[in-house]
Amino acid sequence: GKAKIGSTLRGIGPTYMDKTGRNGLRVGDILTPDFKAKYQKLKEKHLQIIGMHNFEFDIEDTAAHYQLYFLIRHTDAYPFSNIWLSINTQMPGDKKGVESKVEIPLADKNGKWLGRGTGEIYEQLMPLSGTNGYSKFTKKGKYKITFQQIMRENPLPEILQVGLRVEKQKN
Repeated sequence: GKAKIGSTLRGIGPTYMDKTGRNGLRVGDILTPDFKAKYQKLKEKHLQIIGMHNFEFDIEDTAAHYQLYFLIRHTDAYPFSNIWLSINTQMPGDKKGVESKVEIPLADKNGKWLGRGTGEIYEQLMPLSGTNGYSKFTKKGKYKITFQQIMRENPLPEILQVGLRVEKQKN
């Protein structure tokens, strides 16, 4: 149609993601006894892409410094040069978290994508840590961080995956 997108002009970014991740469905799967379960699992995965993303991790060493990163994968057809996020951080034992809003640049001022690219897929790690370049966690236990995109368009097109990386820094 007239609304073709991406470098191949076929809008195959999400399909490519499923193929390379080996988590898609094939026509022959319709005949298998577990088709409905496979379909439901894939459907839930794609719905998660457009919603809130919750990440939980355990902290045992409160004296250590940690580096937190936001990971995003998108196609070259993503129509914006940035993404705005609401980030909610919930400490162990807390009912509510602390919310912050942050802009993550995905392209430079000339429109060149930041991060690494392969074909029409780009991946970027963006540090989220505090003013000293690291984060400290004052309580032992399970932390929960939730990302929610707060752009004007929802769902965001051409976003393939988001994630959180937590790295303990060596002293």
